[in-house]
Amino acid sequence: MPVVLRVNGYKFFFYEADVANEPPHVHIVKDGNEGKFWLDTVKVAREGRFRQNDLRDIERILKDNLEFLLRAWEKEKSKHVNG
Repeated sequence: MPVVLRVNGYKFFFYEADVANEPPHVHIVKDGNEGKFWLDTVKVAREGRFRQNDLRDIERILKDNLEFLLRAWEKEKSKHVNG
């Protein structure tokens, strides 16, 4: 479960098993809440227990870091596909 980004108390990470089998997405945890966002088009996949204002903050952070996150996804995927 590599954490690829930390912003404002949020941890953004990938589950290794997801990288080879699902489209690009990231899991987010903060204060015991966990959600999931798709990255190809930034949108909520699973809200978890995040409040709407948290989801807006997460979406903004994702859009601000989208290129970095997509590169990190591809880098992680290459470890599993070619390794």
